[in-house]
Amino acid sequence: MLQPKKTKFRRWQKGRMKGVAHRGSQLAFGSFGIKTLESCWMTGQQIEAARQAVVRYMKREGNVWIRIFPDKPFTRKPAEVRMGKGKGNPEGFVAPVTPGRMLIEVEGVPVEVAKEALRLGAQKLPVSTKFVVRRDYVKQ
Repeated sequence: MLQPKKTKFRRWQKGRMKGVAHRGSQLAFGSFGIKTLESCWMTGQQIEAARQAVVRYMKREGNVWIRIFPDKPFTRKPAEVRMGKGKGNPEGFVAPVTPGRMLIEVEGVPVEVAKEALRLGAQKLPVSTKFVVRRDYVKQ
């Protein structure tokens, strides 16, 4: 599962996910990609499930790039614990995702294969997504 090897701080503040993504909103590596239309906290398990679905459909042809990484720790208090007594223990890691963020990019496969692979990958994610093609892409 995706998570950082080491972090500077054990606990982070929640923060707010308002606005749209400016960084990571364009295709940088591949010719095709999926872009998110909603904001959410995406876990490493969700990202890994989407990656596996994409790679499995492409039958190990072409390249796949994951453009997000879960580096934000989230905490949870145990069940049936009273209010107060400090912040809970770190439970896992998430990647804060805002609308417009590129999630997965693909290269080296035909358009139809990429579209279906990314559709299968998008089904594993908790947000609605949009299929994106590079502007200067020429069909072979």
